[in-house]
Amino acid sequence: MKKGKKGQLDKRGVDKKTLARFKKILLKEREQIIGEVKQIHESSKEMGQDGIQDIGDEAANIYNKQILLSLNENERMRLQEVDESLDRIENGTYGICEECGEPIGLKRLEVRPVAKYCVPCKTKLEKGKL
Repeated sequence: MKKGKKGQLDKRGVDKKTLARFKKILLKEREQIIGEVKQIHESSKEMGQDGIQDIGDEAANIYNKQILLSLNENERMRLQEVDESLDRIENGTYGICEECGEPIGLKRLEVRPVAKYCVPCKTKLEKGKL
């Protein structure tokens, strides 16, 4: 392992500067998700408040509210993934595969900063082999 402040590595081999960059990316994504959820919530409150509706308008509004609620569930799941990743950064396990304990490749983390598994373990999980 390298020493020195600038290029100091943690136990995963991810330097502190890289960890700080991922933390910043995750915090920005968290802020974006919360903003989207607030916007969805406002949109769902506004639906159906434009006066008298016929049965077709009412059905369309119910359908739209259901879509917004399912989006809200997706956003909640994304937020949970981001929060879990931020927790892993804080407790020193970010970048370590939860299945095999090996480092998750930097390229994978750059594509999916919330990744919990290395590519081989994720592939096995998707194929139902783990």
